[in-house]
Amino acid sequence: MVTIIDGEGLLLGRLASTVAKRLLDGEEIAIVNAEKSVISGNRARVLSNYNIKRQRGSREGGPFFPRRPDQILKRTIRGMLPYKRQRGAEALKSVKVYIGIPVEFQGKAMETISDVHMRNLNHPQYVTLGAVSTFLGAKY
Repeated sequence: MVTIIDGEGLLLGRLASTVAKRLLDGEEIAIVNAEKSVISGNRARVLSNYNIKRQRGSREGGPFFPRRPDQILKRTIRGMLPYKRQRGAEALKSVKVYIGIPVEFQGKAMETISDVHMRNLNHPQYVTLGAVSTFLGAKY
């Protein structure tokens, strides 16, 4: 049984840490609406930090940082798992991240994690993951 989590309005880091803990417990998770998850902080600072991550390394040797919002979210979850060990690698295989809501999940019950929600979306100090991806040059 796959747990479906709606990522709309959820803080990226808190969502990733919560999902990582549940993955290590053996749960299978699908995250939808990845582009609508939120990164808190000053817009210019957040975009600058992600641009630095994107430009780090070389074309041939890496490290390679993704542009698409679903891949950025999965990479954030990976950073919270021991992905170089068997337990973490298996946990990472049991998470699927989607942009929007795929056809197979439409009409199904979705879970929203209450302690991960951004409390005040009218506050100007946040950026959506979709805006970060567009800034990095993603075409999704």
